[in-house]
Amino acid sequence: MKIAIAQINLTVGDIKFNQRNILDQVKKAQALRVDLLVFPELTVCGYLPEDLLYHQQFIDDCLTSVKFIAEQCQEICVVIGFPRNHPNEPEKLHNSAAFIQNGKIKMMYDKHQLPNYLVFDEHRYFTKGSHDGILEVEIKGESHKFGVNICEDIWNDAKIVVEQAKDNVDWLLNISASPYAVDKIGSRIRMLQKRCKDNGANLVYCNNVGGQDELVFDGTSVIINSDGKLLAQCETFQSQLLVFDTTDNEIQISERLDHQTELYEALLMSTRDYFHKNGFLKAIVCLSGGIDSALTAAIAVDALGAENVLGLLLPSKFSSKHSIEDALELAENLKIKTHSIEIESLHSVFEKTLTPFMEDYFKNLTDENIQARIRGTLAMAFANNDNAILLSTGNKSESAVGYSTLYGDMAGGFAIIKDLFKLEVYELCEYRNTISVVIPESTISKPPSAELRLDQKDSDSLPDYETLDDILKAYIHDFKDAEQIASQGHDINLVKRILKQVDRNEYKRQQAALGPRLTKMAFGKDRRMPITNGYPNNYG
Repeated sequence: MKIAIAQINLTVGDIKFNQRNILDQVKKAQALRVDLLVFPELTVCGYLPEDLLYHQQFIDDCLTSVKFIAEQCQEICVVIGFPRNHPNEPEKLHNSAAFIQNGKIKMMYDKHQLPNYLVFDEHRYFTKGSHDGILEVEIKGESHKFGVNICEDIWNDAKIVVEQAKDNVDWLLNISASPYAVDKIGSRIRMLQKRCKDNGANLVYCNNVGGQDELVFDGTSVIINSDGKLLAQCETFQSQLLVFDTTDNEIQISERLDHQTELYEALLMSTRDYFHKNGFLKAIVCLSGGIDSALTAAIAVDALGAENVLGLLLPSKFSSKHSIEDALELAENLKIKTHSIEIESLHSVFEKTLTPFMEDYFKNLTDENIQARIRGTLAMAFANNDNAILLSTGNKSESAVGYSTLYGDMAGGFAIIKDLFKLEVYELCEYRNTISVVIPESTISKPPSAELRLDQKDSDSLPDYETLDDILKAYIHDFKDAEQIASQGHDINLVKRILKQVDRNEYKRQQAALGPRLTKMAFGKDRRMPITNGYPNNYG
């Protein structure tokens, strides 16, 4: 039997586009005489359509598409996903899979396990299914028994999968939309291998690939035998039609990406898809000469092309000569066009206008924030004029403690590096320069500074980033309290100060641009904290 995995990049809500993509893969598979073709979860509408699922016309359009696709599936078995109303319970919606053979829908299976943690919110939309997912069909004169299941069904206790395996299915078929996170690919594959070995079942696992808002889907679909042996593996972050012939069992395993390459490719895919799927071609980046804007610009160029990226230099009287030189060198290395606008004339107007009314204009960061907001306003003007997206350049460390200005450096429509801690930004800059040297060495080596006052450095307000990132990871990712974090070797008073800054700046983060989710606890849908929050109050 020839089995194919159609690991494809879907666009949420664009049913016609997804349908064309599906049928293109079907035609290719038919030409290759494939017997069984498996697609990702919610193939027809993309994962996850969120509140589009409340619109009945949307659900009806998905079913219409499935029926049309089925008619084209002659001399082949196809498994695709879609949302549907149960015929006997029309008020209930299911996350479903259709098993199609020779132009007819042979079985509908509804997802049993509905994830409702981190970015997942399926209880909001779907009802748990009850079908056993088992189907026996004839292929090339031989009988084959399949167990169809969907994504979360194979995780955790995997009850439905265990029951299917007990029924001696020849193949488990899992259609999935499992989002990327650091270190998840390896652990996911190991889990699937263990599932196959423990239950003595072969598995075809097809995962979604591509960017959807802040989510990134890595693909890395696999075929595993009942001994837990990996027989085939699709590319990571690439659309692919993988064909596996069970008669010759030729191993087809793509090379695993190293950690830095994996991270960088995730950011490229997310950026490219966010722009293209939303109808944007051009990006604006404010180039400060610093590490964050350098990495943001490099990723934008690699994802969109140098001709589609504009760099803005917006120096003030506090901008150092070496920062301007670093910004210009970066732009030259990346081959992007730049505009330079001195902001001091605008800055002085604000100072003259406001100081008569504010005795403390130069206290409480007012003057520093004015500079950042002037830059944000100018940058957004270019974005509006060019129908472009302004890229916010903040990282996770700065966002966590509020080391940023609302409507200033936080302005923008997409924040590429928002889920990277500061040290990870440095590491990825070093990595990018192994491909080709574009980020000036002085940008990487100099002490970071916002340059909003004379001789300012990040270290004036923050501990060194090794210490800060360690505290932030313990608090945000591991949910440790101040005493637990201090026991890792940090000063308790510093820990309490940092944790207080994290909590009091929640209001900023909830107004920030979205960006690629790279960890299992990104700011946004993962970490959902109240803005008005009186707990804990023991920071002193």
